[in-house]
Amino acid sequence: MATCQPYIDSQHWMDRLICCQEHFAMQRTNPKSVNAMSRLFARTHRKYILLALALVAVSALLGLGLWHFHTSTIAPGDGAAVGNSSGIGVLSGLAETAFRDHHLVAPEGSNLYEFYLSVLALDPHNKQALERLHASFEPACRVVELTIAKGDLDEAERELRLLRDYGTQQDAESDSYKVSLLGSYLYAQRSVVTRKHEAEALQIQERQSASSSH
Repeated sequence: MATCQPYIDSQHWMDRLICCQEHFAMQRTNPKSVNAMSRLFARTHRKYILLALALVAVSALLGLGLWHFHTSTIAPGDGAAVGNSSGIGVLSGLAETAFRDHHLVAPEGSNLYEFYLSVLALDPHNKQALERLHASFEPACRVVELTIAKGDLDEAERELRLLRDYGTQQDAESDSYKVSLLGSYLYAQRSVVTRKHEAEALQIQERQSASSSH
């Protein structure tokens, strides 16, 4: 009578179990096989970082070189010319605003003549400044005349000085003649004021003398 063999071969499964245990033990004791992918990723990541840093450094050096080339090709006189052009534009804009507001010689520091005379100091042949000052000369003379008539003689002296500065630059006889007339008018008014003050002082002195005699 034949002997029945068991359905499960216990020795075969035992050998396979031992083989699996040995395989897992080799993985635990061999870090290279376990961390191969992580090391590969780390190396690739470092390569990209180094490449990005190199590109940034090259861009910075190129930018510095271009800036140095640009600044080295600009002559010192060119920089001054650019500054003068910018200043002339600002002063001309302020002068035109003063013209629209009818501020020809006043108020001090913010009038057409002061602004455009400053423009001529930077550019003696500035066409816009010369034309506007010439066209505004007669109205400005009337303003000075009214200031003298009101008795504001110090202000009139300041305004008249602006017209003298313009006349000196243009060397126009007619303008110089008008400025001279205004100067004479101002001097006459100062003389009137001086005599008035002297008369007032004399009256005060006489009253004081009369009161002390009593």
